[in-house]
Amino acid sequence: MTLLFHASDLHFGAEDSAALAWFADQVTEEQPDAVIITGDLTMRARSAEFAAAQAWLAELGRPVLIEPGNHDLPYFNPVRRIWRPYGRVMRLQEQLHDGVMLDHVQLVSLRTTARAQLRLNWSKGRVGKRALHEALHALGDADHATKLRLVLAHHPLIEAETQTSGRTTGGRAALEALTAAGADAVLSGHVHDPFDLNVDTPAGSIRLIGAGTLSERVRASRPSFNRLQVHGGKLDARVCAMS
Repeated sequence: MTLLFHASDLHFGAEDSAALAWFADQVTEEQPDAVIITGDLTMRARSAEFAAAQAWLAELGRPVLIEPGNHDLPYFNPVRRIWRPYGRVMRLQEQLHDGVMLDHVQLVSLRTTARAQLRLNWSKGRVGKRALHEALHALGDADHATKLRLVLAHHPLIEAETQTSGRTTGGRAALEALTAAGADAVLSGHVHDPFDLNVDTPAGSIRLIGAGTLSERVRASRPSFNRLQVHGGKLDARVCAMS
């Protein structure tokens, strides 16, 4: 059995201290095999926000895997945004855990953020050809007989009827390609409300699971995270909301 905690949108700089303390208590109590963060560790990608996120994540004492969110790209430094947009996130990942190895689960990154887009709102999602190619290549390396394949993205690949949208360019096509490559589910964040959908594609069915937020920037739901349990090749997902 593999136990994963899936959280998203911590937004250090606008974090909810009570929600973070509650989540940390749950980690201490259940000791998940890994903690997955699907983006937006910070509010404005400031150094102090990343430092606070690093300190909090390190104190969890568990392996952590981070997928960058749009808020984690530099806001105030256009040169850094163009030439090293993911530098701070990647350094943070390396310091926390250089890859997460799990016996029964394969975790595959699919980058849906972009340093620039041909539309006004750069906060929305985009799946580029290179990002999709890398995810499909990683899926091809999996031992399909023994591992559940989970793709990690920040933006929902298609809309999930939540208050906030992902509007992910190329998301539907990416979803079909991932399904054809054998992905079992896509984990995401961004919209600050949890969801769990089974989506039919021409390549078959795939599950989309979104995490809520642990920040003050709540939408329709209380601060929450997803408790994911993998046993016998099956995935059980449960939303855990702070009371």
